[in-house]
Amino acid sequence: MNDPSKPRDRFRPITRWWWLAGPFCETDIRRQLEWLCANGFGGVELAWLYPGWLDDPGERPQWLGPEWQSLVAFTKSQCDALGLACDFTFGSCWPFGGSHLTPAHAAQTFDGLSRQRLRCSWERGEQLVLNHLSHEALAVYARPLFAALRPALEGWPSALFCDSLELETERLSFSGLFREFEQRFGYALPHHISKLNRSPHVRYDYRKLIADTMVREFYEAFTALCHAHGALSRVQCHGSPTDLLAAYTTVDIPESESLLFPPAFSRIAASAAAWTGKPVVTAEAFTCLYGFPGDGDANRLWKREDARDIRLLADALFASGVNRIVWHGMPYQPAGRSVEFYASVHVGPDSAFAQDLPALNHYFAQMSEQLQSGRAFAQIGVYLPNEEALMLHRIPESERTPGANYIWEMRHAAVPAELDGFAPVWISLPFLREARVENGCVHSRELALEALYIDCKWLDYAALVEFARLAEAGARIIWKRQCREPGHRKHRDYKRVQAHVRQHAENAVNLKPVLAGDDLPPYWTRRIGDDLLIFFAHPRAKQIRYPMPYRFGAIDEVFERTVVVNWRGTSTPYTLRFESGESILLRTNAPKAVGSSSVPGAIR
Repeated sequence: MNDPSKPRDRFRPITRWWWLAGPFCETDIRRQLEWLCANGFGGVELAWLYPGWLDDPGERPQWLGPEWQSLVAFTKSQCDALGLACDFTFGSCWPFGGSHLTPAHAAQTFDGLSRQRLRCSWERGEQLVLNHLSHEALAVYARPLFAALRPALEGWPSALFCDSLELETERLSFSGLFREFEQRFGYALPHHISKLNRSPHVRYDYRKLIADTMVREFYEAFTALCHAHGALSRVQCHGSPTDLLAAYTTVDIPESESLLFPPAFSRIAASAAAWTGKPVVTAEAFTCLYGFPGDGDANRLWKREDARDIRLLADALFASGVNRIVWHGMPYQPAGRSVEFYASVHVGPDSAFAQDLPALNHYFAQMSEQLQSGRAFAQIGVYLPNEEALMLHRIPESERTPGANYIWEMRHAAVPAELDGFAPVWISLPFLREARVENGCVHSRELALEALYIDCKWLDYAALVEFARLAEAGARIIWKRQCREPGHRKHRDYKRVQAHVRQHAENAVNLKPVLAGDDLPPYWTRRIGDDLLIFFAHPRAKQIRYPMPYRFGAIDEVFERTVVVNWRGTSTPYTLRFESGESILLRTNAPKAVGSSSVPGAIR
């Protein structure tokens, strides 16, 4: 059991704890928390949802009422006593909304009040959805939640969680949008509204305004509210129509998710953390591992998850910059009753992999501790193609996974294959605006990059100007193709400025990569003093796609890769030998790479 006298760590995985069906009581709460301790978990995130798929939802206390407050405060006190973290989803269901919102603070469209409603909240009936483009509306929404959570926010600090947005984003509006749009872009929006989806350049301008407003009015405001109440913000920014890098930099703990999002998607959240020096990057992991309920084999394989598949996906996330796992998830279990959540890898004593849980969690904690040490290292910053995503519209039907709708969700964003060995991170306009060049390297906050890389069809004028400034200062810029200007009104000097940048730019990557070798496994790098720490996932992790084939992680053959680490003027070859399903951790001052199977308690 955890030692409550020691400071809690940031390494052991936590689990989302779905409070679905009752009755709820202190005895059952204590029993389940003690089980989590005994099985290597580091905490819980309480999440509330009405279980419409169950015949009998049982007794539930009134949402935010006195009994609810008492149970939540008791849970937090027990977590404090056991040395467990205790986070809270900031609402019931998602996106944010509730019965205490008035139309003045609810989501708006060009046509008036949004038709979207919350339908699975603990509150009865359907509720209004929050206006995510107004910090005043967010403050109104937050007030009763903070009042109810006040006793639970005492003691060890908690994080307040915001799930992926899942907001209907077509035709979103806010008070003053037309005025602000005309001031910013120099033309009136109203007479374009009826043909917005047939006018991609106007739609681009509109989406830029929505994106910047949401980052400022929701994500920045949410973190400020958390801090004002002694809490941290842990947020899944994806699903929002924003520059995801910009959004993720505003929160304390950026959170990704997988497998509904590919593992490599997590590099966006990890890149934001690398730029801003945030120590922890979490991921909601293992959701719908074999498919969404009702799709293919998903129902047949539900609650039959294989520990080796779970381990392989976690390693793919570690190799994309994640350094703490959030299990999805554990349903609250009243005594004498079995409760299930339809979209989850089921966590609990009745899990198919229950006997493997202590070893899995021990391994996850060890890797998280290593991957939170030092600071992120990268050689090349790759410009995230936000402009292309905003110019395009819906994901082709054949490429959609559950919940996937728009190109701007960035689900399929992947760094170019030619950069495999350069430890690449994503960058965007905020990075460029703060960047300076020193001794040929581009410095911006916590990152010092040897080169910037851009391969985009569309590039905003503001970003082009920043690239020009950095190029003149001596930055190495790899410019792969001619860009076009998005937006309704064009800048006359766009072509001239781009030609000037390209005079200074290169078309090929002429740097020596930090890692050289054929068919590199997925990896992530950290710098610890003068050493480089490299985590290699099993090569098979590169092939993970949604849905994962059953027992894809049950690997019988041995995989070998030869890599050369080019670090501090020395080139050192290593032979990486991956036994069944294992990962490898390499540190440049160590005589050899260490396979994770040699770590006591790890899964082989």
